[in-house]
Amino acid sequence: MMDNSTVVQKTRKKEGFVGQRMIVLPPNIKRRIIHNPLIRNFYLTAIGHYPKATHHDRERKTGSSQYILIYCVEGGGYIYINGIQHELQPNTYFIIPKNVPHRYNSNENNPWSIYWVHFTGDTAEKIYERFLIDNQPVVHAIPYDENRITLFEQIYSILEHSFNEKEMEIMNFNLLHFITSLIYYKEANPAVYNTDSISNSISFMKKNIHEKFGIEELAKQQSLSVSHYSRSFKQKTGSSPINYFNQLKVQKSCQYLYFTDRSIKEICSELGFDDQFYFSRLFRSVIGMSPAKYKKQHKK
Repeated sequence: MMDNSTVVQKTRKKEGFVGQRMIVLPPNIKRRIIHNPLIRNFYLTAIGHYPKATHHDRERKTGSSQYILIYCVEGGGYIYINGIQHELQPNTYFIIPKNVPHRYNSNENNPWSIYWVHFTGDTAEKIYERFLIDNQPVVHAIPYDENRITLFEQIYSILEHSFNEKEMEIMNFNLLHFITSLIYYKEANPAVYNTDSISNSISFMKKNIHEKFGIEELAKQQSLSVSHYSRSFKQKTGSSPINYFNQLKVQKSCQYLYFTDRSIKEICSELGFDDQFYFSRLFRSVIGMSPAKYKKQHKK
């Protein structure tokens, strides 16, 4: 039930489209959140869903004191910041920075359906920075996920029923999950995006972890010259191909040391190392201790 002492603000603006939903947190609830150490660094101030928002047009000449996330699932529209037009299409999103003049509007011929959130807090700035590409705000494409919409509806449902402390906590935890599911989608789902030659090479290494390859063989496997392959690999991973491959082997050896009774010599042989002393030095440089000590400390 809603706290009787709470002044509820559920605003339904008339902007020329049907079915819009919108909730704005009242000032007294925001004051409570600011004093709650669990959520005061990242919290929602307003939320809404505008389906097929014909004639939706909003301008803030002095900007907003919160960040504004607009997630488009149908139709299209435009966001204008610093003289630059950003076009939203289905399955794209954009975050408008705080305190920056802006305008956004729905496409007249194909109006957008959007989920939007205003959020703020000390952590919000860092979250916004993760959204940027080369320090610039850009429209991001994101595959549609019904679970993300379900999460949004859970956030909205909580706000419809209660502004009590625990409800505000779980709502804002869900909000952080919702927003980061957009911002960190690429990192959380590398298989969707990592289709370049270096990612393919890393996948090849993992599938052939027990083999012994030189730089020439790895480059040839990707149909690249050694120089181009090495340079590209270094740019993407910060490591040379052979060092990266050896680190993968060390990680695999940790599994063998932990879960099996194989000797260090057997593990070396299985992972393609001819020199047990070289393997031990490599293991120590990566893990910070010798294979024997690791086995003694971590053997299951």
